[in-house]
Amino acid sequence: MIKKLLSPLLLLFIFIFSGLATYAQGDLMIMPKRLVFDGSERSQEINLANTGSDTAVYAISFVNYIMTEKGNFEQVEEPADGQRFSEDFLRYFPRRVSLAPNEAQTIRVQLTRTGNLEQGEYRSHMYFRAVEEQTALGAEEAEESEGISINIKTVFGISIPIIVREGESTTKIDLTELSLNTEGENPKLSLVINRSGNMSVYGNLTATHIAPNGTQTEVGMVKGVSVYTPNSKRFFSFELRNAAEVDLNNGKLKVSYAEDKGEVLAKTEKSLK
Repeated sequence: MIKKLLSPLLLLFIFIFSGLATYAQGDLMIMPKRLVFDGSERSQEINLANTGSDTAVYAISFVNYIMTEKGNFEQVEEPADGQRFSEDFLRYFPRRVSLAPNEAQTIRVQLTRTGNLEQGEYRSHMYFRAVEEQTALGAEEAEESEGISINIKTVFGISIPIIVREGESTTKIDLTELSLNTEGENPKLSLVINRSGNMSVYGNLTATHIAPNGTQTEVGMVKGVSVYTPNSKRFFSFELRNAAEVDLNNGKLKVSYAEDKGEVLAKTEKSLK
């Protein structure tokens, strides 16, 4: 367990310029925002940082979700057909952390029992739940007026996927049902990401306008789009925020889906008339 007290500027520099994707919600910053064990290593680290002004305590556990076809997550206790949980093959420490303002800490995650893994993919989500520190006995403030006092407190939590893969991927991706809606402030592109095979996918969607003279202009991009097993499709829409300088009534619209490393998993085109 490694804890470091960092200046706010240094904290931001480490997380932004580390080259790894970060995930932040509330005052908790997490890096990276997903872990994948693909056989190359048995141990990885998650870095946490408290960017708030108060000390925060987090309990760490595993939860399991299934992704809907619209990309939402629903918590489940038992795996769906074709789904497998990774929590039985992972151990981690510590299981509870207390972070002072601008303090960072490392969580170590280790892969275990690999001899029991079958071909394919396993996924669970590591959940970081904010825990309110208990008030000392007798420290409560006396109520000055008579009546009922209601104290509503929000439980804050954030989770990241921990994926374990065994064997070669047989996954294939296809982009279909491309449609463009030009109403509203920004045009919106809708499509279906079709997945087949034994593993999930995670990548970036890029929309490029190709003018009749061949000029190409990137008009929209969304990072971190996933389709998890066992889902065979995901319906997805995103705005084309850079389309003001192109004519969406002429030419073509090219959409590609690529991994972070740049490998294009699928692409398609739509004629604009």
